[in-house]
Amino acid sequence: MTRMGDLLGPDPVLLPGDTEAEGELDAGEKAAIVAAAHPSASVAWATLAEEALAEDQPVAAYAYARTGYHRGLDQLRRNGWKGFGPVPYAHEPNRGFLRCVAALARAAQEIGETPEYARCLDLLDDCDPAARAALGLV
Repeated sequence: MTRMGDLLGPDPVLLPGDTEAEGELDAGEKAAIVAAAHPSASVAWATLAEEALAEDQPVAAYAYARTGYHRGLDQLRRNGWKGFGPVPYAHEPNRGFLRCVAALARAAQEIGETPEYARCLDLLDDCDPAARAALGLV
C-alpha cells in the first residue's frame, strides 16, 4: 500500500471490519436489526444514518451517525490511531467510519450545526483527502 501522509507520519490505520454485520446488511437485513446485534459496527450505524437522511429525518440521522462515529473512533484507537493520521477510504472496512463522518456532516448541515459540519469535513480531509469526494461531499 502506498503511504498517504508524510514519510515520518503515522502508518495508515486499516480496520479489520465486521464481516458478520457487513454480510447481514448485504443479505438485506434491516440496518436497525444489524446495529442492535452488532452495536460496534459503524457500517450499520452509517446505513441507518444514510436511510434517515434519505427520509428527511436529519435529527435521527445525526444521532445514528454520531453513534457510529464514536464506535468507529473506539475501533480506530484500538488499532493504533492516535487521533490523527491516514484512515484510507480505499480500505473497505474503514468505510463504515468514514460514511458515519460524512452522514454526520450532512445531518449537521441540515440542522444548522455549522461548526460540526466544518469539523466533519476537516476530519474526512485529514483521514483521506479522497474520502470527501468519494462520499459525495465536494
